[in-house]
Amino acid sequence: MNKPVIVALDFADDFECINFLNQFPKDEKLFLKIGLEMFCQFGYPFVRNLRERGYNIFLDLKLHDIPNTVRRTCEMIAKWDVQMLTVHASGGAEMIEAAKAGLDGSQTKLLAVTQLTSLGQNELANELQVPLKSQDYVTHLAKLAFDNGADGVISSALEVPMIKDVTSPDFLCVAPGIRPKSAQVGDQKRVATPAQAKELGSDAIVVGRPITQVSDGHLAYVNICKEWNK
Repeated sequence: MNKPVIVALDFADDFECINFLNQFPKDEKLFLKIGLEMFCQFGYPFVRNLRERGYNIFLDLKLHDIPNTVRRTCEMIAKWDVQMLTVHASGGAEMIEAAKAGLDGSQTKLLAVTQLTSLGQNELANELQVPLKSQDYVTHLAKLAFDNGADGVISSALEVPMIKDVTSPDFLCVAPGIRPKSAQVGDQKRVATPAQAKELGSDAIVVGRPITQVSDGHLAYVNICKEWNK
């Protein structure tokens, strides 16, 4: 990917977000992640505004519903010219197929979320009652996504080698839960540094607070790109 460092936008309002983006040179066309929080506040007009500014958009909505609803939603999003969209792999084969069908004719890549990086083995076993080990559950869902048309997955960088083994070297692996060496782990359980993520085979990484919640976001972004490129 041309822009392997994707910046997760998590701001209270769109004005604060634009002020953050104005720290960057105008020719620095970032790859930006818009999650549920910002999308629910500002909707498609905000997405359109950022696309018109030349930014690539990863729309992280984690769709999870009956197949027909997901397909029709994806048909609408296919018109928005976003670069990536997420669904939950746990929605099942038919739902993943329906999402891919809804995006037919667009350039939007369909990525399936395997296991949230905020969930560890304890939560998987005791709360969700999933009998598999975490890495086995992730690879199972990744293979399910691959077999049913998804272009890639969202997963911890730690699981990327196993995912590539059961899918394809070309199957996209985008890793959240990325923290530079100097940053706190926060609410993430399965984390990696940018350099570790690249070494493990990740195609791109998602970074939020270590870039958006520091005094100089542009410098933080540049330093993370340097860590990735080492």
